[in-house]
Amino acid sequence: MNRKRITQLFPWLMPIRKKQRMFCFYLGMNLDSNRYSSKKSDTLLPYQLFSSSCPMYNRETGFEMVYQENKVHNLKLAAATLNHLLIRPHETFSFWKLVRYADRHTPYKDGLVVTDGELKTAPGGGLCQMSNLLFWLFLHTPLTIVERHGHKTKDFPEPPSDAPFGVDATVYEGWLDLKVRNDTDAAFQILISFDDENISGQILTDSDTWTSFEVYNENSVYYRKGNKVYEEVDVIQRTVVQEYKNPKTSDNKTPVSKKLLYRNCCEIGYKLPDDIEIKEEI
Repeated sequence: MNRKRITQLFPWLMPIRKKQRMFCFYLGMNLDSNRYSSKKSDTLLPYQLFSSSCPMYNRETGFEMVYQENKVHNLKLAAATLNHLLIRPHETFSFWKLVRYADRHTPYKDGLVVTDGELKTAPGGGLCQMSNLLFWLFLHTPLTIVERHGHKTKDFPEPPSDAPFGVDATVYEGWLDLKVRNDTDAAFQILISFDDENISGQILTDSDTWTSFEVYNENSVYYRKGNKVYEEVDVIQRTVVQEYKNPKTSDNKTPVSKKLLYRNCCEIGYKLPDDIEIKEEI
């Protein structure tokens, strides 16, 4: 049995704990040796490495749709701090370093968040959809993943996406960040846009190396442990080189390397479809 934290025993201490954590969180970044990305440019870099789009509204949460509307509001506030951002050589991208003051002029609204293992509502809820999208974009670049945290629980079915299972990045200010470092000689640029139903992201670069990245799953399994069901899956990244500089053809790409990025494990908090096999405890 897990011991309860002092803030769970005495909830009135939580605001003090949050202020302490955030002070140390940002002080640490101010004092470390990293040069953090902050510059934006309205001039777009010439080469697109990858783009992706996914629905913003999830109607399977069990909560009122107003919280999905609020999430979209929060996402657009965060996007204003991220859109057109450059990640230049030897710079580090930090989600919170950029999004920290996104609500300075317009407050966040209540969206869905997971706190102490429970799905609740809180100001700024839903920002994980932005960090998920950014992480998915980053996996299609040579950027080095410095910090990423997976969700421990899937509380409801995910909306349609081109991302495989286990590609997510939860964020919690003062505790959990998403960071990548540019160890290359190229610059990269983030673009975020919205339509009525979807959020879209692009990652651009100033140097075309004729290299692309494919990310997919292997060794997926669902199993039961006690009264809970878990999903485990390998997230694989394959580097592909285009041998002939003819982007109109699709049969001239050669895989040059493949690596296991990580094995993702999370609890499933909803009923899986009947055709999915759930093994007994492994």
